Amino acid sequence: MSETTQQLRRGGWFCRGMLHGLPIALGYLSVSFGFGIMAVRAGMSVTEATLISLLNLTSAGQAAGVSVIAAGGSLAEMALVQLTINIRYALMALSLSQKCSPRFRLLQRLTAAYGITDEIFGVCAAQPGQIEPPYMCAMILVAAAGWVLGTFLGAFAGALLPASVTAALGILLYGMFLAIIVPPARRDKAILCAVLIAAALSILCRYLIPALSEGFAVILCAVTASVAAALLFPRPDEEEEGST
Repeated sequence: MSETTQQLRRGGWFCRGMLHGLPIALGYLSVSFGFGIMAVRAGMSVTEATLISLLNLTSAGQAAGVSVIAAGGSLAEMALVQLTINIRYALMALSLSQKCSPRFRLLQRLTAAYGITDEIFGVCAAQPGQIEPPYMCAMILVAAAGWVLGTFLGAFAGALLPASVTAALGILLYGMFLAIIVPPARRDKAILCAVLIAAALSILCRYLIPALSEGFAVILCAVTASVAAALLFPRPDEEEEGST
């Protein structure tokens, strides 16, 4: 294959990645607007809020992290919270690594590791065949730009708008969480069970153990709900499924 043909193919993959990343970026733009408002209300500057989104790219992790910072939590608490919330990205990365083209180089792999989110993982996993580096990098570039831009706009608006308005707009981030958990919870009893247990434990921690910090409350609720759902609704092994 000639060098010109390879460049054309890379350009095609890059354009396709940007096209597939655009809907994700638009969704991120509205959701991260809520995170920007939340961060400013927690006492952060516009620059700090924007840098958090640029360097992390994890909605639930960022929301929990801001809560820990606002509550004056320790670094150990922050690390445990982020590990509990974001460990799923390691599993997604392991799964996508089986679909990545051998043409991925170190810098491209680092870019992919940085940019794997639930939405990007879903789009990449649905692609037939192997994933090419220009495709995934372009998708991450567009999606991350939408997330960072939305955060900046939300933080900037939060610094200017009245408290009553920012309080109303701050619910955008939580609306995204509801949109993520409600559809699968309606289809799967195990997910519904985990959601209800986590919600009940969160309420109990809030009112019965007020001294427990928000970070450790998140860890306790997430781990306990996951273990309870796994025990109550065990998944059969693939071999058992195939033999029945």
